[in-house]
Amino acid sequence: MEEHHVLDRLISRRVMSMDASGIRKVFDLGATLADPINLSIGQPDFPVPEPMRAAAIKAIEDGHNGYTVTQGIPPLQEAIWAHLGETIGWDGPTSDLGLLVTSGTSGGLLLAAMALLDPGDEMIIGDPYFVMYPQLGPLTGASMVTCPTYPDFRMTAERIEPLITERTKAILLNSPSNPSGVVLGTSDLAEIVQLCHDRGVMLISDEIYDEFTFPDAHEDGVFPSPARLTRELLLVRGFGKTYGCTGWRMGYVAGPSWLINQMAKLQQYTYVCPPSMAQWGVIPSFGLEIDDVLQEYACRRDIVVNSLEPVTRVVRPGGAFYCFIELPQQLGQTATEFAERAVRHNVLTIPGSVFSERDTHLRVSFAVDREKLQAGMEILSELMRDPNA
Repeated sequence: MEEHHVLDRLISRRVMSMDASGIRKVFDLGATLADPINLSIGQPDFPVPEPMRAAAIKAIEDGHNGYTVTQGIPPLQEAIWAHLGETIGWDGPTSDLGLLVTSGTSGGLLLAAMALLDPGDEMIIGDPYFVMYPQLGPLTGASMVTCPTYPDFRMTAERIEPLITERTKAILLNSPSNPSGVVLGTSDLAEIVQLCHDRGVMLISDEIYDEFTFPDAHEDGVFPSPARLTRELLLVRGFGKTYGCTGWRMGYVAGPSWLINQMAKLQQYTYVCPPSMAQWGVIPSFGLEIDDVLQEYACRRDIVVNSLEPVTRVVRPGGAFYCFIELPQQLGQTATEFAERAVRHNVLTIPGSVFSERDTHLRVSFAVDREKLQAGMEILSELMRDPNA
């Protein structure tokens, strides 16, 4: 059977409306380079902490290799509730507050979208956005309405409110953000919380980088989260980025029981449960300090900012390990064209079109050692100064 006939006859419109991740395309391009300076990867470069590795290994050796309950093993549920009680004052479980351990934060986001959205509904996402967010549209039949946040990448109530219609079901917030690393302050979050309350819209707070936030972005010594202001939201958090275990696929969602119960029903028929040994493995994470890691990454962030500020506009990240860099207008190049130039100089980055309806910025990841990062910054700054380099 010819391929075009297979695509027309057998493949769903849902899949055909989705494009392969632009990040994957960069990875494929990088595979052709011998030893690239890889500033494209969204994965931390430190090892999983030993207590977590030991707990996962012990779980395997102790025979915890089968299915678990859909909601997650009780010891992990208890550890998460204790953490939420200490950090945001959410003591649970209660009749109106629930928790579900998920297969990564992406799993939690997909379950949330499936539980909330019908064809014709709308969800508002920031632009730039994490690459998964727009794809929640084709996956559910709903529309993802983008909220432009240039030039400061702050998704504020003022920017969101004009986009709300009678079809709006949810607003998806990401702070710290991928790709910009921007952290919203409590005053901005309070206005968004009030807006959602007033308009009857569900707020989803994707906080995969909640623990990976630099001290200079904290307020009163803590990471600003809308969950400290209300329980009328869905909180999405995970372990992969903070503890270097992205492949374990471990996350969790907490929020109103009426939503968590429906998401658990969906998980039962899709993911079934998160990986059993990984559930045991992340329990020790709640007693670990990552101050040294954050300090190292803050130094790397400063290398990026200090290297590129002389040649272009740079919004200083408050968390995560990305910087979303505006290309100088005098270059006369799109970010895709610039990224292709960088590849010819052995540097891998991600063009802004992967994360945005615009192609004016470049995502740089500083999840690489300082020597390579510094070398990459020198190349990028020279390319930005000289369009013919």
